[in-house]
Amino acid sequence: MPASSHPGPFAGWLGGHAAPLTHLDPEAPLDDLEPLRDLIGDASVVAIGEHSHFIDEFIRLRRRLLRFLVERCGFTVLAFEYGFSEGFPLDTWAQGEGADDDLTGHLAETIPVGVDDPLRWIRRHNATASQPVRFAGIDIPAAGGSLLPALAPVADYLRRIDPEVLSSIETAMRIAGSFAGTSAPAAAPAWSRLPAADQDALTAALTRLLIRFRAVEPLYVSRGDRLGYDIALRRLEGACQADYGFRAMAGLFAGAGLTADTSARDVYMAGSVLWHLERSEPGTRIVLAAHNAHIQKAPISFNGQLTGFPMGQHLHDALGDAYFALGLTSTGGHTGEMIRDEEARFGFRIEDTALQPPEPGSVEAAFADAGLGLSLADLRPARTQAGPGPGPDRIRLQSTFLHTPVLAAFDGILHTPASTVARDLEEGRTP
Repeated sequence: MPASSHPGPFAGWLGGHAAPLTHLDPEAPLDDLEPLRDLIGDASVVAIGEHSHFIDEFIRLRRRLLRFLVERCGFTVLAFEYGFSEGFPLDTWAQGEGADDDLTGHLAETIPVGVDDPLRWIRRHNATASQPVRFAGIDIPAAGGSLLPALAPVADYLRRIDPEVLSSIETAMRIAGSFAGTSAPAAAPAWSRLPAADQDALTAALTRLLIRFRAVEPLYVSRGDRLGYDIALRRLEGACQADYGFRAMAGLFAGAGLTADTSARDVYMAGSVLWHLERSEPGTRIVLAAHNAHIQKAPISFNGQLTGFPMGQHLHDALGDAYFALGLTSTGGHTGEMIRDEEARFGFRIEDTALQPPEPGSVEAAFADAGLGLSLADLRPARTQAGPGPGPDRIRLQSTFLHTPVLAAFDGILHTPASTVARDLEEGRTP
């Protein structure tokens, strides 16, 4: 990627502060990643991002980083942009239960965002490790495509603990089943076609259940146990957040959405990370894998309009410097552009799209101007040193650029010169 003829001060600073890396192969030696140890310090949550899903280089780098953080830094949990409720059977599989091939069935209806490869590594690692690695889902159910993965186990819980309210959750499940899909893009159009009375009845049933859960907590815990209650409550909260998200997205696409209304998903994901952290042993360290736009610590804006508060902002507010956000990006190559398509399996199709040259002022342009290849940069010193100036004001978001104060949004950037769409998005699996 050609550098500009007038590189800015940040590019000059970056050239002297980025550490070169030598490998993309997840199984390669890990010594080149040692600079990461100093970058993260004592952080208890290290978030690894990506500017697009479905990118081969990011999937491989994420595996390398997971391996390094587990083997050399003592991390014991992988939290993934995957349903909180659906994460429990995946963790059970990762701990060695069932057959190796069972994972294919677990993931059959989920968007292929690269969770299978790290799960298989965790299962192999746990077979011989003295300290097992856990898997934790953090997202709303079915990526916002269906409430049923959360509501079905809540219904099972209520049959044992509070059968008097079964009619409420059965009402919610009946309506939720009428528009359930494999992702938010698949389910949102079907939700929007529901009669308003059904939309309102679903929200009312979920809200009543949530309020009752919280109001009679001592009763539920006495009839069962604390962990069972906590999991059921968190599942119900996920269904409520997802239901709210349908209304927020409908308003956004209608041009009448409330300011930052789509933040409901991110605040739930942040809460889920903290939920898992609080219920883990003291000293537990979590690797968190999600999109750059979720892990960043600054608000999301498009065209100067505030659109959301990301998960990373909530985690930074809660954890301070114990939260570390590492963005992954590329100077050039291709991305898997997500195009809405109701006829596609997941409500969108993937188009292999060539990336345009980095925009001036982007962090990618700075890497190009500095002549850097595969490399890792700690951005935190640039916040306090006058030389680099204000730093980049944008970063890649699929095939476009998100305007954001990069130095405030990320603690580090891992850069690769080019990105390619993952090869496993074949005919049978392509969304």
